[in-house]
Amino acid sequence: MRRLFYTVAFSIIKWIILIFNGKPELKNQQRIPAGNYVLIAPHRTWFDMLYFGAFLLPKHFYFIAKKELFKNPIVAWGLRKCNVEPVDRANPGISVVKKPVKVLKKTDLSVLIFPSGTRHSTKLKGGAALIAKMAQVPMLPVVYQGPLTLKEVFLRQRAHINFGEPIYVPKSNKLTDADQEAVEAQMAAAFAALDRELNPNYVDHDATKKTTTS
Repeated sequence: MRRLFYTVAFSIIKWIILIFNGKPELKNQQRIPAGNYVLIAPHRTWFDMLYFGAFLLPKHFYFIAKKELFKNPIVAWGLRKCNVEPVDRANPGISVVKKPVKVLKKTDLSVLIFPSGTRHSTKLKGGAALIAKMAQVPMLPVVYQGPLTLKEVFLRQRAHINFGEPIYVPKSNKLTDADQEAVEAQMAAAFAALDRELNPNYVDHDATKKTTTS
């Protein structure tokens, strides 16, 4: 039942996007690995995950979202039906790693993670690499360039999605501080390269402003 709900919900979202925003450009889909993976992306707008979920169908994903989104019981019910789990970002706990690892190992769901944690941030966090290592699945970098507001969606500002080469974290990697920094640098470099592939002059203005004011 949950699988059907997810498919129907994201199929509806896909058609809404097609009607109001048009078909996004998807580049390098041949880089998407078979089986499960951790999809990693810079978080640039509240609806970028809707594009990923809708246009990667029939693949299904497990999502982690801030607990504040679950205050309304009807919204919470719908989110859970779409494999969205709440997390307390102030006190995430060990389950924020253990549950995605279990999902990757025991189901056919992949996991979507924004390593920066919050929108428009350029600071990467280590959860994605740890989850990928423990589940022994690759991380798949992807970037979204396109409308950042609903107004831009309705103005039909075209969206572009670019997939990178999978990043593997060997089981032997102890993910020390130095190891973690190396993996985060690899992720950041992958995002930057994917952005340049889409648009050599692309600048994430919100991320730049966030960095210079922090």
